[in-house]
Amino acid sequence: MTYIMSKGRNKLSDTATVTTKGQVVIPSRIRRKYNIKKGTKLYIEERGEYIVLKPITEEYFERTAGILPTKGKLSRALLQDRAEEKERESR
Repeated sequence: MTYIMSKGRNKLSDTATVTTKGQVVIPSRIRRKYNIKKGTKLYIEERGEYIVLKPITEEYFERTAGILPTKGKLSRALLQDRAEEKERESR
């Protein structure tokens, strides 16, 4: 574990190594905290010098519902697509 100074505060963080294939292992403590399981997709966002990973889960869709003027159609379609993808993976 590494301590990183962030805006005047000590912040405990984990480190990871990137493989030759560009893969990164997310520490188990963080996977449990954010309910990231095998097959969970991540939204990747650049914020200045930082890379932010956000798990795309049902909770993510619920939080972002209403951002776009689709009256929930887009969120329902994405949830349906995710359910179908899980079903295909389980076969």
